[in-house]
Amino acid sequence: MYEKIRLGGAMFVAATFLLVGCARSQQSAGAGGMIATETADSAGWRTLFDGKSVAAFRGYKIDSMPSGWSIVDGTLTKSGSVGDLITREKFADFELSFDWKLGPGGNSGVMYRVTEEYDHMYWSGPEYQLLDDALHPDGKSRLTAAGSAYGLYPAPAGVVKPANQWNSSLIVIRGNHVQHWMNGQKLLEYDLLSPDWQAKVKASKFGAWPNYGRAKSGYIGIQGDHDGALALRNIRVRVLK
Repeated sequence: MYEKIRLGGAMFVAATFLLVGCARSQQSAGAGGMIATETADSAGWRTLFDGKSVAAFRGYKIDSMPSGWSIVDGTLTKSGSVGDLITREKFADFELSFDWKLGPGGNSGVMYRVTEEYDHMYWSGPEYQLLDDALHPDGKSRLTAAGSAYGLYPAPAGVVKPANQWNSSLIVIRGNHVQHWMNGQKLLEYDLLSPDWQAKVKASKFGAWPNYGRAKSGYIGIQGDHDGALALRNIRVRVLK
């Protein structure tokens, strides 16, 4: 069955990740078994996108969903360049799990601790890169390849799946410590505001924005302003105490 809804008006260890992935894979056949957006399960996981509603999201600097985003067969999708999304709620320390796939040559990203002080969300929030490494030019550098902390910390090769295949990702943030995971493998970890991080930021394009990566709490963002197809499902968050 094909369903399309047009939106908008205009541990810290592998075992935890694998268990979460198993739970999500059991839900992937449909949205009926997922928990409601506003409730949490016994482990504290809360669904941000349940395959039916995008009530947890809005556009960057707007209160509505940007046009061009759709719900197709229980996935949140876009097929071209559209407005960026952010959560309505801010998060400080959390785990974020989600499944994603891109069309050939696709490029997107998930950003964390985003603020709305700048023209673009990537000027404030560090990025977990989503990429078709095989066909997009950014895949030639591990600093900008799938799973990297974009432009700052590289992700290893050979973990991301080819275009049009689902990947499962996890972002873990506690205090200043950040981890990126993909398909059950830890890709990288780093510490915000550490001397190493500050040196990398200063040497990158992000040095132009003095508050980049410095917010203690912020929105979770999904990048939409690149061409190409993107689909996401099973977007869940767990606040860490």
